[in-house]
Amino acid sequence: MLPFAIKVAVTALLVVAVAEIGKRSTFAAGILASLPLTSVLAMIWLYADTGDSSRIAELATSIFWMVLASLVLFVSLPLMLRAGWPFALSLFASGALTAACYFAMVEVLKRFGFAF
Repeated sequence: MLPFAIKVAVTALLVVAVAEIGKRSTFAAGILASLPLTSVLAMIWLYADTGDSSRIAELATSIFWMVLASLVLFVSLPLMLRAGWPFALSLFASGALTAACYFAMVEVLKRFGFAF
C-alpha cells in the first residue's frame, strides 16, 4: 500500500505545483505542464511494478499517438474562450472534441495495423 500512496502523492504534487505556479506565471506553469512528466512517471511506475521494458516501449508509443489527438484541446479551448464562450462550456466542448479525436485516432491506428 505504501508504494501506491507514494505514487499518488508524487503525481498529485506535480499537478498542484502546476496550479500554484500558474498563479504567478502561466508561461512557467505551461512549461512545467507541457513536460512529459506524467508520462515519465507512469513509465517509471510501470517499470517498477513489472520490470517489463517491452510494456514501456508500448506505452511510450501509445502516448506518442494519443498526444497528437490531445492537441485539439489546446487549440480549441483558447479559441472558444477568446470567442467569449463561458469557461465551463468551453472546457466541456473542447473536452468533447478531444474525446472524439481520441476515438478517431484509435480507429485510424487500427486501420494501419496498430494493436491496442
